[in-house]
Amino acid sequence: MINRVVLVGRLTKSPELRYTPNGVAVANFTLAVNRPFKKQDGEQEADFIPVVVWRKQAENAANFLRKGSLAGVDGRIQIRNYENNEGRRVYVTEVIADSVQFLEPKGTHSGDQSTSQGNYSSGSRSAGTSQSQRSGPSFDDPFAGDSKEIDISDDDLPF
Repeated sequence: MINRVVLVGRLTKSPELRYTPNGVAVANFTLAVNRPFKKQDGEQEADFIPVVVWRKQAENAANFLRKGSLAGVDGRIQIRNYENNEGRRVYVTEVIADSVQFLEPKGTHSGDQSTSQGNYSSGSRSAGTSQSQRSGPSFDDPFAGDSKEIDISDDDLPF
C-alpha cells in the first residue's frame, strides 16, 4: 500500500512551532497549492493543505519559512479524529511531512528577507553531518572565474 504526497505551494502564514512535554519540536503550517486549472472567470483556485513537521525539520521550518515562502513538502496523508467540547466527532486530514524543501533563494521573497532561506533541505536522512545541521548552504561556485578546462574521465560520469 502506498500513502505518498508531494506538494509545492506557498505558506499562508508563518509556521507555528511548539514542543511536546517530552521536548520534541512540532511545527504546523498551511500550504496553498494552486489547482491546475482556472475558473471560468479566469481566477486561480487553490487548495489549503495543513502540514505537520516534526523534530529538527520543525525547527528549521519555523526559523527559515515565513508567510508567502515557496516550499516543497514530501510526506504522507494522515486522518485523525477526536471528540470536541460539544460531543461531536471531528475529523482532521493533514500531511505529515517527511521532508520540507525551501524553494526560494535567500532574499527573493518580499517578506522578512533576513530570515528566509533558499534551497535548504531540512529533510536529510543521511548519517553524519547533514546539510540541515550546518549553518546554511553555500552558494559559492568553486569554478567561478577559473577559465581552465576541467578534465573528467567518461568513467567518472554517472550517465
